[in-house]
Amino acid sequence: MKWPASLQARLGLSLGLVLTVLWLLAATVTAVIVRGEMDEVFDSALRETAERILPLAVTDIVGREDQGVTQRLAPIREHDEFFTYLVRDAEGLILLQSHAADPAVFPPYDGPGFRQTATHRLYSDAALQGTIRITVAEPLAHRASVAREIQVGLGLPLLIVLPLALAAIVLAVRFSLNPLRRFRARLEARGARDLSEVPADDLPTEIGPLATTLNSLLARLREAFEAERSFAANAAHELRTPLAGAIAQAQRLQSETQDPATGARAAEIEATLKRLTRLSERLLQLARAEGGRLRVDRSADLRAVARVVVDDLGRAGAPGRIALTLSETSIMSDIDPDAFGILCRNLVENALLHGTETAPVDVTLTADGQLIVANDGPTLSRETLDRLTARFEQASEGTDGSGLGLAIVAAIAERIGSSLILKSPRSNGASGFEVTLDLPVEGSRGSNRNGAVSH
Repeated sequence: MKWPASLQARLGLSLGLVLTVLWLLAATVTAVIVRGEMDEVFDSALRETAERILPLAVTDIVGREDQGVTQRLAPIREHDEFFTYLVRDAEGLILLQSHAADPAVFPPYDGPGFRQTATHRLYSDAALQGTIRITVAEPLAHRASVAREIQVGLGLPLLIVLPLALAAIVLAVRFSLNPLRRFRARLEARGARDLSEVPADDLPTEIGPLATTLNSLLARLREAFEAERSFAANAAHELRTPLAGAIAQAQRLQSETQDPATGARAAEIEATLKRLTRLSERLLQLARAEGGRLRVDRSADLRAVARVVVDDLGRAGAPGRIALTLSETSIMSDIDPDAFGILCRNLVENALLHGTETAPVDVTLTADGQLIVANDGPTLSRETLDRLTARFEQASEGTDGSGLGLAIVAAIAERIGSSLILKSPRSNGASGFEVTLDLPVEGSRGSNRNGAVSH
């Protein structure tokens, strides 16, 4: 027999089987005890019947005018006679018998007391110095029939009580496992990056150590991830100063050398160092997205952050390429302004880098907190879209990106509980790429979806 995988099913099945076996055992033992007591009662009734009939039979026989005549008592009414009897003299002549008595089932008299044949239980006694003898017989089938009725009476309640008991066991086991189900629900509700301790105060003492071990494992994992993020952030931060110095040295070498080959090599070194600088900045942002607090206690207007990011990127090298559309009303959200700035900057920089150079990048922030960044360019396949949020993944080779922009955006979206949708081609277009992100904002989501003005 293969046990079910469910702990609740195992407990219910095992307890049900144990209860059934114990109940059957108890019913069997009870039936045996009752059968013994029943035999004592029937033997007592058999003896008492003989002792009551014998004096009456002696009086009747002694007062007869005709001696040695067999008298059969006629029944008053039809009925089942479980006790039959014979009254005989010393020579075995039948003097008196009950109406249903069959002399063939009565063995010869061999003294007072109980006897048993294959079919009957008998009791014999005598009076007048053994000259008048009585034997009372009871069919063993009668006792067996009564025993069966008792066993049926003990067994029938099992058909009703046992299913109810099994149902009660299942309910009791289910109720007892409710704390374990709540613990599992709390654990399943955790996000992939939530390694905080799972409350386990209401767990039974048998399962409590397992929860303690799990929480200890989560704590060790949390410490390991924190150490990893701290190392990445510190390493990227510490690289800033030497990288800036190396870039300055490369720029100085370009201005001082007269050799075109040396100048070209210095320019290549400068470009490589700048890519490394951008990569270190992305690593800092990724560590911030994965480990920092992204939801704060006070709300801020996201429109101001979006303007600052777009203006900064426009001055840095994309004048006139970014078309920003903002809601007329305030967009208040509890997302950390720095985190939103990182998110917005990565989306816009990604669109500027991978989009068509002559086409504008559309940035829209609606009143219900929907951020849409779209750019023109080649259409991407579904397979490519599915892997773009992975680290160090790019849509095409040869671009100057780090492959971390959308990974940072995806990490922030997951941490703030928002959905990130990548689409290609863009909405209302035959080509291009579009990113849509629903941000947590105050008020009703879905109101004033079209209330936006150009900036």
